[in-house]
This record gives sequence, structure tokens and C-alpha cells, in this order.
Amino acid sequence: MRILLFANRTTKEIVRDPLSIFFGLGFPIVLLLLLSAINRSIPVDLFNITKLTPGIAVFGLSFMALFAAQVISNDRVNSFLTRLFTTPMTSKDFIVGYSLPLVVMSIAQGIICYIVAIILGLSISSSMLISIALLIPPALIFVSLGLICGSLLSEKAAAGVCGALLTNLSAWLSGIWFDLNLVGGLFKDIAYLLPFVHAVDMGKAALNGQYSDIFPHIWWVLAYAILLSVLAIVIFKKKMKAD
Repeated sequence: MRILLFANRTTKEIVRDPLSIFFGLGFPIVLLLLLSAINRSIPVDLFNITKLTPGIAVFGLSFMALFAAQVISNDRVNSFLTRLFTTPMTSKDFIVGYSLPLVVMSIAQGIICYIVAIILGLSISSSMLISIALLIPPALIFVSLGLICGSLLSEKAAAGVCGALLTNLSAWLSGIWFDLNLVGGLFKDIAYLLPFVHAVDMGKAALNGQYSDIFPHIWWVLAYAILLSVLAIVIFKKKMKAD
């Protein structure tokens, strides 16, 4: 019950800034519309809607890290967390309470992204549901990164790392804009050591009904999600003791 109450409070804090919500939920849609328009204007099928949609859906999750970092850093600044540390809530309760609304928002964002893609010509199929469900593990990755940054950094620094830096990293190292095989070399090797391209690749495989191709990408994403979630709890617990 206390987790749900805290999650409800976190939701109110997030929606208190409608401009950020609009930007976080709307910017991936704008990109989808823009790249689809570009694709119709060029002779090659560079931004095919079937390949583009899973990538944009994953890219949109990067804004969840920014929301998470802003909420937790704001709570640190105004001493709200310090007061809550006197309650029976554990570090796990706090992390789940912060994460739950953002994971729900991630799913909502993914659904909106796919609805827009359908309007743009994406064929409706049951595979969409699986592709949307597979957004949950990468959502946990981004949310955990945001919570870690919000716990360790100042409000301004956390926003910078989870804003410009993380969104650009996830965009360029996930193969959304171009096929990583065209670049190859060290750039591709580094990209495949990180979870972003794996999240996109498993989303593409699910959308195309090629379920066997989800593996081994899902293992990479799940490993990062579990590791970063545990790390977020450990770091938050240490901050609780320090404060």
C-alpha cells in the first residue's frame, strides 16, 4: 500500500510539468512523422515504417531517465526524501515507487507511437502487442539510469547527463538512424556491448513475427535491466544511510 501511495505521489510530481510531459511523449512522435515524411520524399526506402517504429519507441524511453532524474533530484534538494527516511519505507520501496509510474508511462508512450505508425501505414498485427510488451525491460534500464543519476548528482548535472548525453547515446548507438553494419568496426562493437541496439533489434524481430530472432538480444537487455535496478537500490540505500 505504501508503495502505491508513493507511486501516486510520484505521478503527480511528474505531471506537474506538462511541458516536459508533452516534450517527452510528443518528441518521438514528431520524429516518427518527420522521418516518415522524409522517407516518402526520397527514392530509397531508408526509413521503412516497420523498421523505424520499434527504434523510435525505444528512443522515446530515454526521456523516462530524464523524468526519473528530475523527480529524485528535486526530492533531494527540497529535503522531501530526508523527511521520508524517517518512515518505515525501505530503499526498495522508494525505487519501486519512483519506477512504477514511469514504466506505465513508457508503455503508454509505446502504444501512442504504434498508433501513429498504424496511421502512417504500419500493418496491424498481434506482433505489435509483443513488441510493446518488450519495451518494459529497456524502460527499466532508462528509469534505473535516471534514478542513479538523480541519487548521485545535482539537479542540473542529472538533467544534463540524462537529457542531452543519454538521449544522444541511445540514438546513435541503437541503429535507429542507420544500419550499424554500414559503419562496422569499433563503433559497432561498442554499440553491441550496450543494451540500446539490442532493445531495438528485439523489438524489430517481435514486430516482424520473427520471435526466434528476439534471442539473444533479450538476454542482454534483461541483464542490464536487472543489474541497473539492483545498482539503483544499492546506491539509494547508501544515500539513505548517508543522509
